[in-house]
Amino acid sequence: MVSRPIIGICASVEPVSYGAWNEPAAFVPAVYPEAVRDGGGLALLISPDERYVVDPDEVLDLFDGIILAGGTDVDPGSYGAARDPRVVTTDPSRDAYEISLTRRALERDMPLLAICRGMQVLNVACGGTLVQHLPDSLGHDDHRRVLGSWPGNEHDVRLDAGSAAARLAGETLHRTFSHHHQAVDRLGAGLVVTGTAPADGLPEAIELPDRTLAVGVQWHPEVDPDSAVVATFVAEVAALKAAATR
Repeated sequence: MVSRPIIGICASVEPVSYGAWNEPAAFVPAVYPEAVRDGGGLALLISPDERYVVDPDEVLDLFDGIILAGGTDVDPGSYGAARDPRVVTTDPSRDAYEISLTRRALERDMPLLAICRGMQVLNVACGGTLVQHLPDSLGHDDHRRVLGSWPGNEHDVRLDAGSAAARLAGETLHRTFSHHHQAVDRLGAGLVVTGTAPADGLPEAIELPDRTLAVGVQWHPEVDPDSAVVATFVAEVAALKAAATR
């Protein structure tokens, strides 16, 4: 039996170059499993599989907690909207399996941390919708100033005292690395906003208060060595696992 908490990280299929090869691969940036490992957990990738849409328990049974990672835009068809022309790259098959896993994980009250795109998936899984291109509604691009970079994309997020998001971050004013042009629009059923950007009020953290631990953050804590979010999530999953085995 594995003593460390086993955290499943949802992967995407992306073109990847390595050695002499350039081909599709099941992929997440290495910072995700590294952040889980550094927090004391064992990270395993969940490769896309259409069977998860029908039977998500088949894979969820393997894990103590789930991380929904960042990535391409959620397809507007997943929440019944017409596509904005600025939404270029989507993967409906990834949306389908992640939404299915998310809904079932919530039904099971399984610990879940949803990061950036993952927070948007969480909102859609609960019946919410997304703003497809933030500059149109906000009049600025401060949430993704520099494409493909973490430096230059920092801003603060204010978290509600007593929220699960603030507990994971260890503070109510948290510096974040941000890289997104979409965001929560209509909030999904049962979700509450527990973090916002002070500059424009954009939702930056959402959670389900009637679940043990189900939190979405719109930023990327996995790339920030000063952020406690992933490590605290892993520690809380470890505590829940230990309590369940007593």
